Amino acid sequence: MRFTWRSDSAEAEVAGQAEQRANRDVIAYNSTLRIDSRTIIGVAFTIRKVSLGMRMELMRKIREISGKVDFLRAGDDLQERIEANLLQHEVDATYLRWGLLEVRGLDIDGEPATAGLLIERGPEQLTAEIVAAIRAECALSEEERKN
Repeated sequence: MRFTWRSDSAEAEVAGQAEQRANRDVIAYNSTLRIDSRTIIGVAFTIRKVSLGMRMELMRKIREISGKVDFLRAGDDLQERIEANLLQHEVDATYLRWGLLEVRGLDIDGEPATAGLLIERGPEQLTAEIVAAIRAECALSEEERKN
């Protein structure tokens, strides 16, 4: 039977490598993004940055609705186009509920702004700005939305 022994110099080398790994700069990744509103000065909002898992979750939520929107938009009937527009707003609301984490600097009817309050009673320009920022962060192409 053979025993492998490490010399003091080999142990020192291993310890030095471990110390080098420990001293390396750590890259900090923040999974959120804070944005100052361009539509309402003094308001800032925080949205999610997309990850693979989050992208899959979001795509599952909007896949079915987006397919219906495309189908209805292709029709000539006014009622179908109205329905498509309504469903598009549901897609936007889904993005907002999924991606908005916080709004600072805005109260709606005396309550701190949330995704739900923005949808129900919030300023439409700010809501549209936040949805656009979430969509841009997700960078879902039209083809990905259809899938």
